[in-house]
Amino acid sequence: MPNSNGPQNNEDDNRSPEEEMRRMLEQMLGGGGIDSDKLAGAAGLPADPQALAHMLMQLQQAMQNPTDGVDWNLVRDAARRAATPNEEVDDEDARAYDRAFQVAGLWLGDAMGESFGAFSGIPQTITRYEWLELTLDGWAELTNPVATSISNALVEVLAEQAPEEMKDMVARSGPIVRSLGQSMFAMQLGQVLGQLAKEVLSGGDIGMPVLPDHKAALLPQNLQEWSTDLELDRDEVLIYFALRELAHAQLFAHARWLRLHLVSSIAEFARGIRIDTDRIEETIRELDVSNPEEIQLVLKSGQLIPPRTPEQDQALERLETVLALIEGWVDVVTEDATSRLPNAGALSEMVRRRRATGSPAEHAFGSLVGLELRPRRLREAMSMWRLVTEKLGAAGRDALWDHRDALPGAEDIDDPFALVERLQGGGAEPDELDNDLARLLGDPGSFGDAPAGGDVGDSDDDTK
Repeated sequence: MPNSNGPQNNEDDNRSPEEEMRRMLEQMLGGGGIDSDKLAGAAGLPADPQALAHMLMQLQQAMQNPTDGVDWNLVRDAARRAATPNEEVDDEDARAYDRAFQVAGLWLGDAMGESFGAFSGIPQTITRYEWLELTLDGWAELTNPVATSISNALVEVLAEQAPEEMKDMVARSGPIVRSLGQSMFAMQLGQVLGQLAKEVLSGGDIGMPVLPDHKAALLPQNLQEWSTDLELDRDEVLIYFALRELAHAQLFAHARWLRLHLVSSIAEFARGIRIDTDRIEETIRELDVSNPEEIQLVLKSGQLIPPRTPEQDQALERLETVLALIEGWVDVVTEDATSRLPNAGALSEMVRRRRATGSPAEHAFGSLVGLELRPRRLREAMSMWRLVTEKLGAAGRDALWDHRDALPGAEDIDDPFALVERLQGGGAEPDELDNDLARLLGDPGSFGDAPAGGDVGDSDDDTK
């Protein structure tokens, strides 16, 4: 008796491996094999029907149209979902912040060297969604090298755990599997950025230049939530944070090399990322890939990120030093400019503690991409800038940002007194070469006459 399923079986047999993989994954995402609630958790999305439907649609689209690299539209969508509620800035708040920026601009001019000039941008108040839109290109620039490496690691995990009979199919369906892994990573990253959007108080709050050039902004919704229990005058809080934000923005506007230097430092760190297959095998030995919650835990823990190389440690140390120099300078300038505010000292200390410890979203970002952006030597850097200001004035201090080669380093943070002595023209005793050079410049004849005609050699030979 003929098998009624014969035509269907023939159709299955004619499918390419890519088509078979797509059919299997779509079946799973459509409710056949994976609990969509758990998959939503692994992707970093809230478990509500609307978010789930949207997520499944995006994952299916990623499989149907595989692309290289992280899809930043997925990052944006996941971030916006995580950043709710998104409150608009009302007219009264906007006017209050405008007044604060005006006062901050005047006070800041008195605390900085003349070489910096006035801030050329227009400071603004923004919502959480606007912060995401304004910073997404910056995040892409900072995280793309790292994000690509980590998404590759996730793809390797999925391929490694495929049943033996499916390994060949998975290998030949690399673009589809890779696109799925990158999409899940994009959603997880979007969730982290959405949480950051609910925490950041200003454009420069995380220390990195994620806003476009010549942009300065405060987030009234977040600032209001952060300061609710402080029992401080609202205008005082607004002026303080407006001044910090303007100082940060003006630093990057003046030191045009600084943004590229930070991005290059992160790229240098990212170049050292390698896929450690032994570490992955150890991690996934007990991993149940049919349970997306376990995948989420692995992503958040940073277990897929191999230990840093010595070169990466050096790159990270240099990056942390520059971040500490930036934050320390902003602290000193803000402290000088806000000396009229009764509670400026208390606000400064709260901000320093907040930056030194980091928020939960910042730690999640560090685990996800293997790079925690912490100014670990913030207090030492601030002490260095304070000493430089006292000895050389604001102009001498700010001149150190004129060029990359003039910027203090880790050794200067360690010994700021030696830095000041060097900048003032003192320093260690000149060595023998310095003495010889000084003597030559002062008395060219002290080293004797040069050979006639400038020739070198035996005079007898010259006559031959």
